Parts: sequence; C-alpha cells; structure tokens
Amino acid sequence: MNIYITDGTTDCFYTAVFAACTDRDCIVTSAKDFQLPLGARLVEVATDEEKCGRVRKKLRAIDGGALREISLILRRGCAEREMLALRYIRLLIEKNAPVRGMLSHPAVLEARDAIKKVTGEAHNFTGFLRFMEGENGVFYAPFSPDNDILDLILPHFLRRLANQPFVIHDVTRRKAALYNTRDCVIADTDERVSVALSEYEQGFQNLWKEYYRSVNIAQRPHEKQMKGYMPVRYWKFMPEKQDTN
Repeated sequence: MNIYITDGTTDCFYTAVFAACTDRDCIVTSAKDFQLPLGARLVEVATDEEKCGRVRKKLRAIDGGALREISLILRRGCAEREMLALRYIRLLIEKNAPVRGMLSHPAVLEARDAIKKVTGEAHNFTGFLRFMEGENGVFYAPFSPDNDILDLILPHFLRRLANQPFVIHDVTRRKAALYNTRDCVIADTDERVSVALSEYEQGFQNLWKEYYRSVNIAQRPHEKQMKGYMPVRYWKFMPEKQDTN
C-alpha cells in the first residue's frame, strides 16, 4: 500500500491525485500524526505544477463545478478530508460526467456532508463572530472554527466593515486576515495574540456581562435552550460566557 503524504495545500493534493486516482489501494493524507500501516510505502509528495494542472483540467472538463466542491471538501477539519475528495474524484473520472445527483452513492453522500459542514459553519460565523475594539481603533475577532473557513467568511466582513480596519484571527490554524481599509492580506500568526482593549470596549463588555447576568435567572437555568440556539463551541470568545464557564 502506498501512503501519499501531502503538505496540506490544494496543489499538492492534486499532484498526489495524479498517481493516487488509479492507485486503488492507497491513502492520501496531510495528517502529521498518521500511523503507518504495516508494510505500507511512504511517498512524500512535492507539488508538481504540470501534474496538478492536468488533474484540474480533466476535472474541469468533466464538471465545471467540481473544483469548487473539492476545494470545500479539502477545508474540512478532519484527517479524512483528502480521502473524501479522492473518492469523489475517482467517481467523477469513472463516470466521466457530473455525479452530484447520484445521492445513493457513498462517495457523493460523503462529499455532500463535508460541503454542508464547511458552508454551514461559514454561514454561522458571519453572524456569530465577535469583534473587540483595540486601543488603536482596530477591531479584532478571534475564533476557532472546526473547518478552514477564514477566506470564505472574509468577503462578508470586507463588505460590512469596508471603512473599518480589522483583524480576523483563526486561532486554531494560526493565521489571520489583516485589513487596513484599503488592502487585505492573510498571514501566519502566533497561537496567541495580545490585544489591548480600548476603554470603550472594556466598558461595553462589562455592561454586556452585567446585562447577561441580569436577564439570566439563576433559579431557572436555560442552558439547553441556549445550546439549541448557539452550539457550545461558539461560546469560547463570547464576553458574556467568559465568567460563567
């Protein structure tokens, strides 16, 4: 069995697909802690622009929307994401036609589920993301999404906050979008970033916490209802939950 190890980039994945698509007994992964099966052969994949381009061209010819779907699958925050994408690609090439309508096929169901999880989380964070005002006037929003969605949600905030400098920080993947009202870049960061809050922000957060305490009746806890409206994983960066969990 061949184990194709990629660097986690889309181009490197497509380079691996060039060989893995017809190598039926193989695994493609970017997981750092992957446990090598007994007797397996490790193949470290280096990005090859020609091979990558040929795979993309083939998929584009079969189905114009396939590349976007595969891009979304590869954003999943799970170790199996490359294999989910590979199985979908294999089916596309086997049928030589769009397959998203084959809802009884396991590869299509897996792909649909992965895409739904990624796009659903991106949609949620356009409403759940919390910004804090730094003392320099820059808005800062840390978050820890399950999936790699930073550049999916970025256009929404570039429209909504066009005249406001901001930083959106994916703490899990240690990268951030930096916007200065003219240009926007995504850069690598440290896991933790220290941000000094403005006096207004600190006062606002204190008021919000006090309001939350005043409307939360201790004798009538409603945690279950709260979890129904907003999953617990979104609570980490909510000011009103910092002193209660």
